[in-house]
Order: sequence, then structure tokens, then C-alpha cells
Amino acid sequence: MGYWGYFVVGRAERPLAGLGALPGAEDMTLRTSAPDGWQVWEYPGGDGDIGSMNDLAARTGAPALFGYVMDSDCVVLEAAAPRSGAWTACLARTAMAGYLGAGHEGLTLEDYFLEPRDAAERAVVWAAEAGHTVSADDLLAVLTADPDPLAENLFFRFLDRLGVVPL
Repeated sequence: MGYWGYFVVGRAERPLAGLGALPGAEDMTLRTSAPDGWQVWEYPGGDGDIGSMNDLAARTGAPALFGYVMDSDCVVLEAAAPRSGAWTACLARTAMAGYLGAGHEGLTLEDYFLEPRDAAERAVVWAAEAGHTVSADDLLAVLTADPDPLAENLFFRFLDRLGVVPL
């Protein structure tokens, strides 16, 4: 059995858990900090809605994102930034398609998530708003990769490619 849970990423001078923007994840624990105030918090399990990345981005005045890891097989990415808005993508698309096919009749991966190329382009804008210049091709490589062997590894590779939390 793999990991189920959220990783919440944002930039703030205060701990993200204390901002009140994520009422469904008040028991988050700090996983790591990175330069320029970036924080990665973890909320294992995650039954239900933890809150809005739009709210977190608005409260911090900086881009924010979360990754919801599903049994270490795939990751739902939800990102938001104060100026460029919100977008949703996934990592390990083949595995995610399997999860969606198991209970959401008639809907496809594309009904829920941006295509990898579109997600990479949105991620470049997100990173620019965070003050980082990144490569859409490097992000695309992560967005189209299979887990190796854990989807969490893809998530942290994605954060590295965004220039937020180095590997």
C-alpha cells in the first residue's frame, strides 16, 4: 500500500499551517523549507477538501500549489497564483486514467486535467510569477513521466523544475 495524502507548497514569512487558508488541513506538518520562504507541508490521508489554493495564494501574495498523492501511483496537481490564476494537472497520467476509469463513467483525463503541454506552459507562468525562469520542456518531461517507482518522486522533481524546492 502506497502513500495517500497532500503536499502543500507555498511561500510566506509565517508557517502556512497558521494562515487559516486551509481549514481542512489544520494538522499539517512541515516537511521542508527552501530559500525565499518556500515551505512544503504534508497532510497524510486527506479525506476530503483541504482548502483552496486560490485562497492560499491570495493570503500569501505568492503562487501556491498542492499535490494530492494517490497510493503512490499518481498525483493531482492544483496550482494558483495571485495574478495568473489557477490550473489543474496530474502526474503519472496512465495511472490517473486508471483511477478515473474505475468510477467516473464517461469522463476522461482531459475532462479533469490540462494536457501536459498546456500544463507545462501554465507552470512556466506560475514559476515566473514566483520569480523563477524555468523550461517548459523540463516541466513537460515530468508531466509525461511514469512514477519511478513512487509518484511522490515525480512531485518533488516537479517542484525542483519549478525552481521552488531543489532536489
